[in-house]
Amino acid sequence: QEEVLILCLSRANKILNYYKVSKGGTSGTIVDIKIIYTAALNAPGTTSIILAHNHPSGALTPSAADIAITKRVKEAGIIIDIKLLDHLIITDSGYYSFADEGQLN
Repeated sequence: QEEVLILCLSRANKILNYYKVSKGGTSGTIVDIKIIYTAALNAPGTTSIILAHNHPSGALTPSAADIAITKRVKEAGIIIDIKLLDHLIITDSGYYSFADEGQLN
């Protein structure tokens, strides 16, 4: 099943908390930005987050939906001053990092 998590980080990038945002089926899940940032705001000291989800299919390439939600999460974070540091796609064979691939600039 596809699952989406966030890591809440301090200014020193210390993990303050993590939260499971959603759990769906084998081909997708719903990602609600309000839930992401409510969790981040409820972890005192959060200044940034990392979004992560798995691809049960094993595909490391981000889908159009992955790209769109990354953009929306980043833009929402700018408004409330919580930076999206990365969005990771995790599979059994490796990971894809939006930050490493220059997708968060």
